[in-house]
Amino acid sequence: MEGVIKPCVASEIGELESVIIHTPGTEVENMTPGNAERALYSDILNLPVARKEYSVLNQVLRKYTRVFEVKDILAEALEVQEAKESLITTICNAGNDCELQEALLEKDPHDLAGLLIEGVVMKKNTLTKFLSRERYSLPPLHNFFFVRDAATAMPDSVFIGKMANRIREREALIMDTIFNYNKRFGSKISRIPNGNTAATIEGGDVLVVRDDILLIGNGTRTSSQGIDFLLDIIRKQNNGKRHIIVQELPGSPESFIHLDMVFTMLDKDCCMVYEPVIYRTSKYQTVSITIENSRVSSIKEERNIPEALGKLGIDLKPLFCGGRTDPWIQEREQWHSGANFFALAPGKVIGYGRNNYTIDEMNRNGFEVIRAADIVSGKEDLHNHDRVVVTIEGSELPRGGGGARCMTMPVGRKDAGW
Repeated sequence: MEGVIKPCVASEIGELESVIIHTPGTEVENMTPGNAERALYSDILNLPVARKEYSVLNQVLRKYTRVFEVKDILAEALEVQEAKESLITTICNAGNDCELQEALLEKDPHDLAGLLIEGVVMKKNTLTKFLSRERYSLPPLHNFFFVRDAATAMPDSVFIGKMANRIREREALIMDTIFNYNKRFGSKISRIPNGNTAATIEGGDVLVVRDDILLIGNGTRTSSQGIDFLLDIIRKQNNGKRHIIVQELPGSPESFIHLDMVFTMLDKDCCMVYEPVIYRTSKYQTVSITIENSRVSSIKEERNIPEALGKLGIDLKPLFCGGRTDPWIQEREQWHSGANFFALAPGKVIGYGRNNYTIDEMNRNGFEVIRAADIVSGKEDLHNHDRVVVTIEGSELPRGGGGARCMTMPVGRKDAGW
């Protein structure tokens, strides 16, 4: 094993040094129309097609950075007996299933890691279980390939998410176990206590713009109480002046679940926005909060995120998801994660190629367009371009409800050089 990695992400765009992903597996396929909504899906994914699309994303990442698979680093963490017992006990106590607990404790770390993600089929050996309409004693984690939400690396710590939906709680427990027990990572961890039921916060709502600036979405997945808890952590750290910009999000449609579905960073001087939410609404507030000397020194409303960032020395040109002419096209492409980009380095981002109007908007603003397949084959190299958008296929993956940023959890980035 190589040297210990200290998680540190001080921007959205600094050159990527390491990233955690989770390739979708049988847990995605273990779903029916009857439980799709409960699993937070509006449709059932075709797993072979989704895996093929995801494989290209994976290969692009491996060309330029160090990639960790959740299942592998979880198995490594579970080699520690304390980690294994603690995680299984926490999971099984929630379901009051002692039999399941005993069975899981007998598994070796690799097999156990798979079961904790892919699910455990219920043994119908009691009347209660026989009469149950549930198929699984331990439900599959259908959403875990959107690994961004369960943990967020910040400049000086890893913040473990407090998921808004119970079906995703185990994702956060797994990430907590990884960063607590896997010897690869030297992590300072913070989290919201379990007793605080109103406080929720997910990684898709947390954008690290600069080491002293956070953007946080406040909507269906991240509550104001969750943001207040994070503010309290920042306040107690007393790391100088810190700025938190909070954007209220619409409660519907479901494509607005996280801030990164309507706003992402592309470079030091430009961002991708879904214009109707970021610029054209007065119903949802943008709130700027300043913390200094271990207290909240200012809290005020701003017109929008780019204007608030401009006051902090970050001037961004907005590029519009879906282009600038037709609201219907903007809406359609936002639905398919057209605003959700992931930066490999400043000005070098990856997103879905299916959003043609969004990609054209980027191309008109200086981004060369390169197919991910050409990166994988060696035909193209990011190092030969100043600004580039790498396009991945997206017929199945977007139907899960997220894009390239959602499917990646950076562990380390180089200084962006603001």
